[in-house]
Amino acid sequence: MRYYNTLIETIGDTPLVKLNSVNKGIKGTILVKVEYFNPGNSVKDRIALKMIEDAEKEGILKPGGTIIEGTSGNTGMGLALVAQAKGYKCIFTLADKQSPEKMDILRAVGAEVIVCPTNVSPDDPRSYYSVAKKLNQDIPNSFYPNQYDNVSNTKAHYESTGPEIWRDTEGKVTHYAAGMGTGGTICGTSKYLKEQNAGVVSVAIDSYGSVFKKYKETGIFDEKEIYPYLTEGIGEDILPKNVDFDMIDHIVKVTDKDGAVMARKLAREEGLFVGWSCGSAVHGALEYAKENLKEDDVMVILLPDHGTRYLGKVYNDNWMKDHGFLESRKFATAKDIISNRNGSADLKTINKEMTVGDAILTMNENGIDQVPVVDASGEFVGSLNDTKVLKSLLDNPDIKNSAVGEIMDPPFQFVGMDNTIDVLSSLISKNANALLVRDDQNKVHIVTQSDLLMAISSN
Repeated sequence: MRYYNTLIETIGDTPLVKLNSVNKGIKGTILVKVEYFNPGNSVKDRIALKMIEDAEKEGILKPGGTIIEGTSGNTGMGLALVAQAKGYKCIFTLADKQSPEKMDILRAVGAEVIVCPTNVSPDDPRSYYSVAKKLNQDIPNSFYPNQYDNVSNTKAHYESTGPEIWRDTEGKVTHYAAGMGTGGTICGTSKYLKEQNAGVVSVAIDSYGSVFKKYKETGIFDEKEIYPYLTEGIGEDILPKNVDFDMIDHIVKVTDKDGAVMARKLAREEGLFVGWSCGSAVHGALEYAKENLKEDDVMVILLPDHGTRYLGKVYNDNWMKDHGFLESRKFATAKDIISNRNGSADLKTINKEMTVGDAILTMNENGIDQVPVVDASGEFVGSLNDTKVLKSLLDNPDIKNSAVGEIMDPPFQFVGMDNTIDVLSSLISKNANALLVRDDQNKVHIVTQSDLLMAISSN
């Protein structure tokens, strides 16, 4: 008889499949490694098994223990399957931008799910990173795998994914591409392949709103690069220890829309019903391949998960239309709003040391009712709203002699140039009715509530 003792014995040995349609006109052979053949339908099954087995060997995880992890969903699924096979309990923290399907699947396999806000800093006690760490401290006999900094993540791919690609291409692979999140998938696999052939080129796919690309190219961790985006599973606002930039040759950024559209295209034209970041990986890899691949080259693109995780988003026509990803009507973006303005006046700002009285004069002279506040170095440190200023003056007329920094509100949020008016309007609030956008020339623009109203009325 041929059978497996537990489901986790089926992890790995996923197939390579040749692309035949979406890559038309591109030289070379393009293969995708389809990770949804893993039992948990994602590449994260590999690291889940490795992290738990290594923790058992080190005595960190003991029988009857609880596994606690911050996850975008797929790592949680892998950990849950391994936990079932080994008799552990699971608690997972997720950011609220993750799809409902991911949360439902985790609950279905017996895990407890705690949903945390997306738009908070990693060290905020409400973030899914911080909540997971706190639970680990408070719950006896618990284990926090921490896929971001746990080197077993990288080792899993060095020991399995890399060797499989090398074996199945008979050593002919010339380029390897994968999404970049925790860093383990791209770096562990790349490390193995480069040890076999130093000429193998690794291409990491990043998201707009993530810090990776600029850090790789400049060595600067630029918080100005960080802003909300919708794609799940790639990009970060931190630098995980599993990211080894020496193992990455190029980083390509992909918009939310391009990733989502490509995912649907892969399902329709290649029969590959894959997740959102899979579309991002293919779109970014093909953008690189157009200019760089030669006829004899072999590129392998890793597709991390399955489309069932995104039925309510990428594969839902109404959701796609609402976000401007399907062109049932023309959706303006932040870039369109800025491009359609008359003239190209520089953004008006106010220094936080300026008096409130002088700030009012400046706002009146320029006909603006809200303005970003900067410090001496030009950093955006706050914002000023005429309604708030008026209220402050009525309460205390002497405040006009005080520094703006004493009454300013938090700084306006930065968003991406490709965000549609639907997304932009959802980020506007009563207390913050403007957003900031940084263009390709590093110039900052403001998008106000009035801009959004004009854009909506013209569509």
